[in-house]
Formats: sequence, C-alpha cells, structure tokens
Amino acid sequence: MRSALQRGRVDALLVTHLPNIRYLCGFTGSAGILLITESKSVFFTDGRYKEQAATEVQGAQVVIGKKSALAQSAEWLRANAKQLGVKVLGLEAEHSTIAEKGQLRTALGSSLRFKDTYGLVERARMIKDEEEIACLREAVQLGSSLFEVVLKAIRPGRKEVEVAAELEYAARRAGAEGMSFETIVASGPRSALPHGRASEAEIPKNGFVVCDFGIILAGYCSDMTRTVHVGAPSSDARHMYESVRDSQEAAVERVGSGVSAGEVDRAARQLLTNKGLGKYFSHSTGHGVGLEIHEPPRVARAQSEALEAGMVITIEPGVYIPQTGGVRIEDMVLVTEDGCQVLTPTRKELVVI
Repeated sequence: MRSALQRGRVDALLVTHLPNIRYLCGFTGSAGILLITESKSVFFTDGRYKEQAATEVQGAQVVIGKKSALAQSAEWLRANAKQLGVKVLGLEAEHSTIAEKGQLRTALGSSLRFKDTYGLVERARMIKDEEEIACLREAVQLGSSLFEVVLKAIRPGRKEVEVAAELEYAARRAGAEGMSFETIVASGPRSALPHGRASEAEIPKNGFVVCDFGIILAGYCSDMTRTVHVGAPSSDARHMYESVRDSQEAAVERVGSGVSAGEVDRAARQLLTNKGLGKYFSHSTGHGVGLEIHEPPRVARAQSEALEAGMVITIEPGVYIPQTGGVRIEDMVLVTEDGCQVLTPTRKELVVI
C-alpha cells in the first residue's frame, strides 16, 4: 500500500471502507479507520472494540478514544502530520461522504491538502493470495452443498420465501457466518427478473425457478446460481436453458491470464446471439468476489481490464424473457496462468422437479 501511495501521489491514505480495513490490518468490527503513511500505520476505534482491536489488528498502532474514529484520526493528523511529512491526504472517494470530508476540513483547516483516490486498496484486493483462495474454496464448497437443500424445498405451491428460509437456516447450521446477499428465489414469470428476491409468490406447477445465493465463511463470500424447472419443460424452455449453459461454458473457456474481461463477456454474449437470445441478456457476465460479493474486476462489455492469475470472478450469463421466464447459471472461477479453475462443483444439467 505504501507503493500505492506513491502511485496515487498522496503522502497518506485514510482508509474508511471496512472491507479494505479488514484486508489491510485484520479488524472485523463495524467502526474504525486506518491511516497509512510512508512510515506509520495507525488504527482508530472506540472503547467498544478495545479487546477486539487488540486481538485482531496487525501491523498498525491501535488508538482507542471516546470520540468517533474520524475525529480521532483528524486530531492525530493535526498533531503528527508535519513531523511525518504528510502534506497531501488521500481519501477513499468512493467510500467518503460529503459530511465526512467537511468534518475533516473543519478539523484540519489548511494544514493538509485533500485528494480523492480511487480503488487503491481494491486494486490490491483483486489478486487473491493462497490463504484467500483457500478461504474462497471453502466458502464455495459450503455454499454449493446447499443446492441439495434447495432441490428438496422447491415444490409447486410453496412460497419462494419458504424456500429461501430453508436454505438460509441450513446455511447457518452448516457454519456460515451469514448470507453474501439477499437470497434470490424467482419462479415462473418472476424468473425473468434478474434480481428477483424471494417473495410471497407461490412456485407454479410449471416453469423455471432461478436460485441465486451465497454464504460468508471466514469473511469471504461465495456466489452461485442454478436454474431448475418445475414440471415438464417445453422445447423452447430446453432451448433457453441449454443456450445459457453453453454460453456460460463458452465464457469459462475464454478465461485466462492476459485475456481482457471484455473478451470473456463477448464469448458469452456472442453464443446467445447466435442462438437468437442475445437481446434477452441484460446484464454483465460477471464480477470479482472476495471480502465483498461485488468486487473488481467487472466482466462486462468493453472492459479492457486484463485478467490476472489469482483473480476470482463469477461467470453468470442469463436470458430473461418478460412474462415468460428466465434462466441464469453462475460459477465462481479462479484465474490461472494457463486458463482457470471452476471452483463451483455443482452440476449444470437441467434439473426437472
């Protein structure tokens, strides 16, 4: 991160985004700020986290105060900035509010110049180390094991929220810290909603059910989608499903170090276009996953970011036909030097319930 400070042309960085703080120093609480300078790192929090910070925080001095972490960091900078040679303070532009910036300007006056930075920590987080990859593998394994719970829960007449509830209860019992995001169970015509969160709607006697869910384990997220069909699928439904599966596999085959994210998206999109379904694919092909469910890189049209070994991304094309239904299939994939490893072990043939 100190080399990143130089690239960002700042003397210090005030890290306020909690996942970035966890990544850099290990703190998992809900209130804290990490200040990084060329020669020192200081973590600020309040008395609620005294014991937790002493146990978790590594590589930084811990300061416990009665004021907010932001106020404490401003006071510390006012007292120490000159001695440390801090003239330009970097702020995480995407995670700092106008009110916070105003508070800092009031506290520090003209003693420091502020500069917005973009993605300095997130860029480091894109490449997972061996420990992170191991955490992600375990999260994916636990998350994928829950698909069998979903298959047993899906029955005509059951509410989508009931299916989601069984899934989430099983996840907790299996050791998950929580869900990565609000569980999606979208059935019948609602399966045409890409983010159709579980509702009071009853599962119909015939139609697709999109199930998109993930769990958190040791702080790291999993993410998978499988689509099943209740009742005998029509030839059109089978064509839709098989087209999405082929699109997903074509995109997976394109993944590799040095390949642009846009090329992977294009592989998925082109296949669906060839099958006459391209206009129904309405979102990006994937995204990075780690401490957060959505991280860089973005796997989408015209994205020039080159994939690198150690990135973990999703591949999740879909087709959504209004008033009819939709299909999405999603795996998590580890980028390697010579291609990729599919981390999600769950079968992808059409399951008919």
